Amino acid sequence: MIQYNPKDWITFIFRFHKSDTFRQLIPMMLFIGMYSGGIAYLEIEYWNLSENSHVKNLNIIHTTLGFVLSLLLAYRTNTAYDRWWEGRKLWGGLVNNSRNLALKLSAYLKDENDRQFFRKLIPAYSSVLSKHLRNEEVSQMLFEGLDLTIDHQKHRPNQVAKMLFQKANDIYQSGKISGNQFYLINSELQSFTEICGACERIKNTPIPYSYSAFIKKFIFFFVMTLPFGFVFSLGYYVIPVVIFIFYVLASLELIAEEIEDPFGSDANDLPMTKIAANIKKHVEELL
Repeated sequence: MIQYNPKDWITFIFRFHKSDTFRQLIPMMLFIGMYSGGIAYLEIEYWNLSENSHVKNLNIIHTTLGFVLSLLLAYRTNTAYDRWWEGRKLWGGLVNNSRNLALKLSAYLKDENDRQFFRKLIPAYSSVLSKHLRNEEVSQMLFEGLDLTIDHQKHRPNQVAKMLFQKANDIYQSGKISGNQFYLINSELQSFTEICGACERIKNTPIPYSYSAFIKKFIFFFVMTLPFGFVFSLGYYVIPVVIFIFYVLASLELIAEEIEDPFGSDANDLPMTKIAANIKKHVEELL
């Protein structure tokens, strides 16, 4: 995720980051510019339609459709951001639950081998979950003195959660912790799987295809018809105006596409690797 100072306006205005939508839209913007120039030339120089009032009034349709399009894009952007923010809250919950589990275990466990096991495996869950959500291969992960072998054919976070629960059950069966203490530990371990399931729900349930496709088609045909109505009032200035309108509308759609899946590797996705590293640091401090 990009780190920035929201008060630095100059940097925002005059610097184009590699993830900026301007770079992605340059080819289409050039095409829109040439298309708008061609329409302006045909209407003004070739067809001489300057006196055709019917063509002039096409901008009334664009005004009405522009209001509808703005509502659709606002809903699209808000929905995508809600998914991004929900993902961030889930990973914030994983951080808190990992700390709480480590705090309880630090007070309950006296055996260093048991503490060592949880010191390595609790952070391993967040690391494996981040790679699972990004569809990265995690066939084997080695930690100091702990050989964690994961079968990539199976659900990898579940395998780590199973090892954590088995270890918690073993120390309960051996009498190292009481039943009440085991119950408290179990609630934290259960939350790991619940967070994983909620993250998978966000990742595996994208915005419906029909809705996304309709917005793209709406933007395309809206922009492609703009020169017909505005060329008489703007002349050849319609070229930069239409390019700018396309840039704004298409950028909103691209931003929504990027943040609706917050678990990818795009510049604006959640910094899961950094969060997992913080979990590792905090758990090691506590245990």
